[in-house]
Amino acid sequence: MSTIAQSPAPLEASAPIVKPMPQIRSWKIPITFGGFALGALFLFVALGRGQQGELSTFRLSQARDAIQLPNVALPTFATGIFVAIVLVLLAVLSAWLVYRRTKISIIFSIVFALLFLIGFLAWAASGSTIPVPGLLIGTVTLSAPLIFGALGGVLSERAGVVNVAIESQLLAGAFSSAVVASVTGNPYLGLIAAMVAGALVSMVLAAFALKYLVDQVIVGVVLNVLVVGLTSFLYSQVLAPSANLNSPDVFPRLDIPLLSEIPIIGPVLFRQTIIVYVMYFAIAIVFFSLFRTKWGLRVRAVGEHPQAADTVGINVNRTRFVAVTLGGVVSGFGGAYFTLGAVGAFNKEMTNGMGYIALAAVIFGQWHPIKATLAALLFGFATNLQNVLGIIGSPVPSEFMLMLPYVVTIFAVAGFVGRSRAPAADGRPYIK
Repeated sequence: MSTIAQSPAPLEASAPIVKPMPQIRSWKIPITFGGFALGALFLFVALGRGQQGELSTFRLSQARDAIQLPNVALPTFATGIFVAIVLVLLAVLSAWLVYRRTKISIIFSIVFALLFLIGFLAWAASGSTIPVPGLLIGTVTLSAPLIFGALGGVLSERAGVVNVAIESQLLAGAFSSAVVASVTGNPYLGLIAAMVAGALVSMVLAAFALKYLVDQVIVGVVLNVLVVGLTSFLYSQVLAPSANLNSPDVFPRLDIPLLSEIPIIGPVLFRQTIIVYVMYFAIAIVFFSLFRTKWGLRVRAVGEHPQAADTVGINVNRTRFVAVTLGGVVSGFGGAYFTLGAVGAFNKEMTNGMGYIALAAVIFGQWHPIKATLAALLFGFATNLQNVLGIIGSPVPSEFMLMLPYVVTIFAVAGFVGRSRAPAADGRPYIK
């Protein structure tokens, strides 16, 4: 019985071999870390404070806290030297990691930032005491309208509509909530009025951007100017002569049982007004809606590739209109914080440009609700920090602290702290 010689198996070498692409070296993060490390050497060592043995004290508890934590006192000059040396070592390590084409983790960056912050606070508070709970409580408080505005901006821009009109939505919400809450005596109705006002402003933006194809940035700027002028006129002609139309009740702070007694975290997160508690749910709802629901998938689809979305049967402009309107509802609710959560009355231009800061938080947060929230908290922290440093008599100019968030945003947009890319169809009208 003859055997048939089998042909040899085809050589696998004939198949194309795909080699993994080597990671491209990016020296942006090491350069940024190196700049901050050199700044720490100059500020904490060359211009070091506390060389006569002064201490920087951090108070960790408030008088009403059930659990009292001891104050932490650090030697100012020694702490500055230690932090500066560690930052230099971390900057060198980051350069070595990039040279080895190893990705720098976000934990590495957070540790670097926290060390720099501790060193800066110790340097700024030499011979004084920084109330840490008060600093963090003020951060959450000042960040609330920014977070609502940033969430509204994320909803709109994820759908492909640039929302420069966050400022007008916040201001319309503040005005409407003050008037309705004053007339009815019910601040909860004021919240509803704020949401309706924000929705109306956003519907105007959506109508001109989607129906009449007007440039979205121009529409947003015009709406900001229009609402500022309209609310200022109504304030002068209606609210100022009639005090009873501008005296809403302010929501009190509500302590959550047990949770509010957790050291540091409790006073910061669980001794807030109902608007802040709603903010916690709003962050979770926006994140879940965008990334865990069919509706969110459609919103992101029309923001990235509207033609493909239209091909599979999604009504692009209707989806965008709904997303922009919901964004206005969220932003308008945030505007109510100015009158019902803080001041207790409406004043001219009381948003003070926070809508533009919220827009910067959207960009800084890479159009992601969680990251945009963290960016808004950074703005709130810098704003409150300059207030605290002014109270304790720190030599740091308040103008520098107000400038800091914008400098960080420039670095973020330039890509020094990660890639920042808007949705592909953001700002582009879709014509079927």
